[in-house]
Amino acid sequence: MITLTRLTGAQFALNPDLVERVDCTPDTVITLLDGTKYLVSDTLDEVVEAVLTYRARIVAAAGTFENEAATSKRGRLTSVPLEPRTL
Repeated sequence: MITLTRLTGAQFALNPDLVERVDCTPDTVITLLDGTKYLVSDTLDEVVEAVLTYRARIVAAAGTFENEAATSKRGRLTSVPLEPRTL
């Protein structure tokens, strides 16, 4: 989630995966995939930077997760302990 500020000064969190576009007309208008529009006091550059930072955190967290999984005993995810096969 990214934190943005409405023109009233109230802050809110927005899921950047739902953003279709951001316009500067001269106020910043965020349009979501479903057509919902938000008018914010943040600049276009600030919104773009917030989305890029959010996505970078996701990629970094995924890399950390993969590194931890690679160094674990099993090296993969499993919900059920593996039992040795007997024939």
